[in-house]
Amino acid sequence: MRLRAILACVLWGSAFAGAKIGLQYADPIFLSGIRFILAGLLLIPVMMHKKVSLRGCMRHWRFILLFAFLQTFLQYGLFFVGIDKVPAATSSIIIGAGPLVVALMAHFIMKNERMTLRKGIAIALGLTGIVFISLTKGQISLNSSSFYTGVFLLLLSVSIGSYTNILVSQRKEANISPIALTSFAHMIGGVGLLVVSLMVEKPETYNFPIEFYGALLWLALISAIGFSLWYGLLNRPEVKVSELNIWKFLIPVVGVILSWMFVKGETPDLPTILGMVVIATALLLVQAPDRFVRQWISKRKMN
Repeated sequence: MRLRAILACVLWGSAFAGAKIGLQYADPIFLSGIRFILAGLLLIPVMMHKKVSLRGCMRHWRFILLFAFLQTFLQYGLFFVGIDKVPAATSSIIIGAGPLVVALMAHFIMKNERMTLRKGIAIALGLTGIVFISLTKGQISLNSSSFYTGVFLLLLSVSIGSYTNILVSQRKEANISPIALTSFAHMIGGVGLLVVSLMVEKPETYNFPIEFYGALLWLALISAIGFSLWYGLLNRPEVKVSELNIWKFLIPVVGVILSWMFVKGETPDLPTILGMVVIATALLLVQAPDRFVRQWISKRKMN
């Protein structure tokens, strides 16, 4: 379970590099739309190889349509509109709050997802690490008149993404193929985003260099593999959605490390390294055996 969660987060973290290349040549909603459509198409041969029953999937067509609208179309549509209105540091902190939003929602919606002291400490540490990393990369500014609109849209995007995680976790017994769910949701939502792009962004050209297509293919593979792994984990009966989402604190860490490796002018700095250490502590806390945590808490009480 841990390796799959880590792999999904590493893949999503690497998306920053691909997005930087793709956005040099295409508008964000257009890039997102064709990325998700391609990701859904790439999973069709995998579904055929695994002999996924389309008839079985169609029994859940209402859920798949709802999921495509919420997770792919609405969440990412709000994300791309909102991220354009706020500084990078602010958007990183808001997006990094995703595990907290999931934990709070799950606490009130799901019976077996109560907020615990250990979970709360881990989330607080993870958010602290996100703040360290984000503020190193930029400053929070309130000067823009559209700032609060952007913050609201990003918070709404994070909330919708958190809720869709809970939706998948609640339907474990339905046994929907995570590959089919990812494929159909990406294609349906991607078409919606592409239509919106053609109306709002109105791309002037479709003649892109080879570098763009390489980045697009990588972004599509990231979506196809990452979301399939993630939804597969959410379908497992022993997996708690709030604890799984804490692994998402790895995403900005991976993005920063890859920037250090491949982006000119990006070098390690102390605040970012401290933020990464704090995030690592949060992840270790979540994975620590219960007896160690109980012993640590009892020692603190005795002192």
